Amino acid sequence: MRRNVGIGAINKQRLAREKLTQKGNEIAELQLQQVSQQMDVFKKSLEEFAMKYKNEIKKNPEFRARFQVMCSKIGVDPLASSKGFWAQLLGVGDFYYELGVQIVEVCLATRPTNGGIIKMEELVARLGKSSGKTRKDVQPDDVSRQSANSLF
Repeated sequence: MRRNVGIGAINKQRLAREKLTQKGNEIAELQLQQVSQQMDVFKKSLEEFAMKYKNEIKKNPEFRARFQVMCSKIGVDPLASSKGFWAQLLGVGDFYYELGVQIVEVCLATRPTNGGIIKMEELVARLGKSSGKTRKDVQPDDVSRQSANSLF
């Protein structure tokens, strides 16, 4: 029985290791290209979905919340910036910016009675009546998302 010993065996093992490393790098690069292509297709599809349902996202709080959940599960945050891609595409940046201003106004208005700390239900009710017009489209989820994406 012959054993793999000596310089020839060491060179053979080194060569085999180099070939495996090279093949592993080729596979990794191919997978990276495939994932990149899939992400491009996915981004395009998400953009088309967002454009198709833009008005629904703006006006329907339940639909907006579901859209947010879907985006967060894939690591996309359309509220990250009022000047970002998603804010421009959907116009949600303006909605959340205005909502943030209204939240601050309500907290400042209630500051003498509660120190500016207010329950979510009361805040949402006051936001629904603010600006002289009724805003039934503001939900607790919108307030939470806006607050999480802002620096007051």
